[in-house]
Amino acid sequence: MAGVASGNDFQWCFSQVKGAIDEDVAEADIISTVEFNYSGELLATGDKGGRVVIFQHEQESKNRPHLRGEYNVYSTFQSHEPEFDYLKSLEIEEKINKIRWLPQQNAAHFLLSTNDKTIKLWKISERDKRAEGYNLKDEDGRLRDPFRITSLRVPVLMPMDLMVEASPRRIFANAHTYHINSISVNSDHETYLSADDLRINLWHLEITDRSFNIVDIKPANMEELTEVITAAECHPHQCNVFVYSSSKGTIRLCDMRAAALCDRHSKFFEEPEDPSSRSFFSEIISSISDVKFSHSGRYMMTRDYLSVKVWDLNMENRPVETYQVHEYLRSKLCSLYENDCIFDKFECCWNGSDSAIMTGSYNNFFRMFDRNTRRDITLEASRESSKPRATLKPRKVSTGGKRKKDEISVDSLDFNKKILHTAWHPKDNVIAVAATNNLYIFQDKIN
Repeated sequence: MAGVASGNDFQWCFSQVKGAIDEDVAEADIISTVEFNYSGELLATGDKGGRVVIFQHEQESKNRPHLRGEYNVYSTFQSHEPEFDYLKSLEIEEKINKIRWLPQQNAAHFLLSTNDKTIKLWKISERDKRAEGYNLKDEDGRLRDPFRITSLRVPVLMPMDLMVEASPRRIFANAHTYHINSISVNSDHETYLSADDLRINLWHLEITDRSFNIVDIKPANMEELTEVITAAECHPHQCNVFVYSSSKGTIRLCDMRAAALCDRHSKFFEEPEDPSSRSFFSEIISSISDVKFSHSGRYMMTRDYLSVKVWDLNMENRPVETYQVHEYLRSKLCSLYENDCIFDKFECCWNGSDSAIMTGSYNNFFRMFDRNTRRDITLEASRESSKPRATLKPRKVSTGGKRKKDEISVDSLDFNKKILHTAWHPKDNVIAVAATNNLYIFQDKIN
């Protein structure tokens, strides 16, 4: 079966895997977010230990032209540390919830990273020269006696080994009472929004001591609380428009030109529920775990527990496309509720041309859907197929009855192996898939 992408028939093949092979995975090493920068040259991952690892795309070698360049470690730094809120007697864990790159303006790169409470703006820059020949200090850094300086020297820049430095330029703190679930850089590249369970704030990248509260759904009496904000994103081209999704399966589109506080939405997207399929779990599985605008800005995609939906921004009453991710789990919802898997938050992403979408599943499976041909494919991120250029074989899950040779039974799926975070290169058919503590990179293998 051919792969899924921009209309071409091709297969996905293994490129790289990062991370240890150990059976016992340390909690701190579990990857919690994956993000390509705007050019795709850099790929950042955040983990539960508060670290950010940035990989850089190396140019392909002339002696092996069939091998496209690989991603190698460019910089690693500790973004967040565990903290303790003494007022509320709460531990604030260091886990990186989201990373968002800023468009590159100069030689340095900037990214925003956030844990549950604090957002930081990091500058990643290179240094390959150092100044030598100071007048007031020796080469080893000791101060010289001013009375013994008889001539002035002009310091010179000498080449040195390349150093990549990560430095925090801004820290945006104390603005969220609840856990931050989303950050999104606005298309004006000056502002960004951050969302928690009940509020959305708008920040200016240069101003850390204040933000504007643009959405507040907290009821006067918390006992009347019926829904929470699950994700929020700025429109890719219109800096006044943003959307946020809720645990009730609805999406609200707001226009900041209408009012300073966007409690009144401009558009409300909701699919009417089929009464015949209503069950105890309906509300839980309809909660939206991710929302993403297409690069064109015409569509948005939402992920709930069992499906991915594509909405046209001009049509609010139903999605224009619905893709079933793992419909075979509908009969297993009771056991998934008991082991808490039903609350897993799967993310989704678009390819560079908006013609295909990708999202994760269980058993280290991930799904791709071609919007033009309506074909879909299930692939697996595993070390078994991690030989260079090894083609990924499509996987099938048997839903009962007689199981075919290549199929895997629903009952033998491993629910501890889940792919929640994926990213698609903005220009090429290169994808990054986070499977627990490993980062898999796959690329297309043109037939």
